[in-house]
Amino acid sequence: MPFLASPWRFLRHYVAARPWMFLGLALLVAAASIGSVGVQYAMKLLVDAMTTGIEPRAPVIAHVYQALAVFLGLVVLESMAQRAAALTLGHATVVSGVGIRLDMVDYLTGHQLHFFQNQRAGSLGHRISGLAGIFGALIHRLLQEVTPPLIAFAGAILIFLSIDPRMALVLGAVFLGVTGGLVLLGLKGHIHHRAFAERAGVVGGELVDLIGNIWVVKAFAARERELDRLRDFLHDEADAQRRGWFFVERMRALHDIALAVLVGGTLVWAIGRWSTGAISTGDVVVVSTMTFRILHGSRDLAMALIDTSQQFSYLRETLDIIGVPRTLSDAPGATRLRVGEGAVALESVTFGYDPRRPVLHGLSIDVAAGQRVGIVGPSGAGKSSILQLVQRFYDPQAGRVLIDGQPVHDVTLESLSDAFAVVPQEVLLFHRTVMENIRFARPEASDAEVHRAAEAAGCDDFIRHLAHGYDSIVGERGTSLSGGQRQRIGIARAFLKDARIVLLDEATSALDTESELEVQRGLDALMAGRTVLAVAHRLSTIAGFDRVLVVEGGRIVEDGPPQALLARPDGAFRALWARQVEGLEQSAERGMLRGLRLASARPIGDMVQAAWRRARAS
Repeated sequence: MPFLASPWRFLRHYVAARPWMFLGLALLVAAASIGSVGVQYAMKLLVDAMTTGIEPRAPVIAHVYQALAVFLGLVVLESMAQRAAALTLGHATVVSGVGIRLDMVDYLTGHQLHFFQNQRAGSLGHRISGLAGIFGALIHRLLQEVTPPLIAFAGAILIFLSIDPRMALVLGAVFLGVTGGLVLLGLKGHIHHRAFAERAGVVGGELVDLIGNIWVVKAFAARERELDRLRDFLHDEADAQRRGWFFVERMRALHDIALAVLVGGTLVWAIGRWSTGAISTGDVVVVSTMTFRILHGSRDLAMALIDTSQQFSYLRETLDIIGVPRTLSDAPGATRLRVGEGAVALESVTFGYDPRRPVLHGLSIDVAAGQRVGIVGPSGAGKSSILQLVQRFYDPQAGRVLIDGQPVHDVTLESLSDAFAVVPQEVLLFHRTVMENIRFARPEASDAEVHRAAEAAGCDDFIRHLAHGYDSIVGERGTSLSGGQRQRIGIARAFLKDARIVLLDEATSALDTESELEVQRGLDALMAGRTVLAVAHRLSTIAGFDRVLVVEGGRIVEDGPPQALLARPDGAFRALWARQVEGLEQSAERGMLRGLRLASARPIGDMVQAAWRRARAS
């Protein structure tokens, strides 16, 4: 989106999206402003007509009524144009606001995951909503607060030129001088507005952080402590806001003094000219009203220009965050992925989140269709990075990733996502119903299909026991459900998607033993007949897989069936398994895992225990 490069381009883009609407709005604003100036001139004509002659003669009375008709007509025109402009402005900004937010969400969701890891979700949402408000505020200020004083000034100069050219020149210079001085003075106060904006942003972030971690606050009885901490931030914000207000009020006070002096001086000048017969009574009236109007408008214009400058600063700051160029997008000419049997391959892949520090080094993996492959290794070895590269959340610095023989770089990201059913370590749910969360995988799915997916994942029973069954709201991020329940809903979602390739990223590592067993049954059903890549922390969950890849330091150090790897006396997989079983035994001895039964926990428990006994004997 090139229009995100600068605030002016952003503004022009959304104005150009509805050119006739905004052109009509500009014409209505101009008509209202011209009508306002015309009303002042019509008042002059009315006063002159009423003061012409001493005796009330019929021609004079007719002239008075003609001037009155012009005056009333212009009053009606100004009022109607103002109301029409306000309605048009409201409609234009509301409609544009919808388009802006949709465009921004569309662009934002195209960023890589690390972008969201470095930003607060609440702050991003606030900024997207704020962009629509900033657009509306800028249009309002430019058309309703900047344009009318400029038109009034131009009209006043024309009227003054017809009365006294010298007066026109003097008042024009005074208007420009007062407006310029206020703008320069106001820009010096920008530091106060920026300080307030920064502190307001900090307060907003603290509130989001506090509410998002309310469980921790309650668990540690920290309400008073957190209120005291928040109070300090709020006082800092209030001090900054107070300084900004005081600065603005000082500006207004200076302008009011200047206004009184200048309007008084102009009236003295006009009355002096009237006393010599150089100008009419109506001229005095229009000079006094227009002088007051344009000098009063100079303050409004200056404040509007200052506010516009600040809005552009806020817009620039938001675009600098949201509008950063995407580092990952569809390649030119990308086609849809043709999903086959679900074969996955990595060819000599080198990758690092920081290219100077590779996580994976020349990695090559060939997973046949329908094969279940477990990926194990110590933390930081690069296990999850493999899954992220397969989904093309990142591009490798060298090598390539293929799905059914097609490089993922050459297919569209949307079609690539359709090829996977993913169950992460922590299933994230929307603040919606259970039905909506499961159906998220395939929006067109029927209720019956959702129910079948839930049954296959082993969660239909507990869902029907919720207060409203499938219509129960799960809470923000699924907080009203247990960890095991969230995982099984995540599995049901993956079932409903019915993709050829299943990706599991430590899908049971955060669960207790009982929940893990329930979730594992759902996973076993999900994996049947599909290609599976599973990053596992609990090695027993992948003991029945076709292959296990042991990754250390970004390289595959072992690859083979789990039974064969366990049989290797000095194998890396056997060492990992031994450390994990030893840890479980020590926990059992301390009474932390009473009644632990490895044999009954997994189908190959006997083989595991035998392998562990042989390892200890050797």
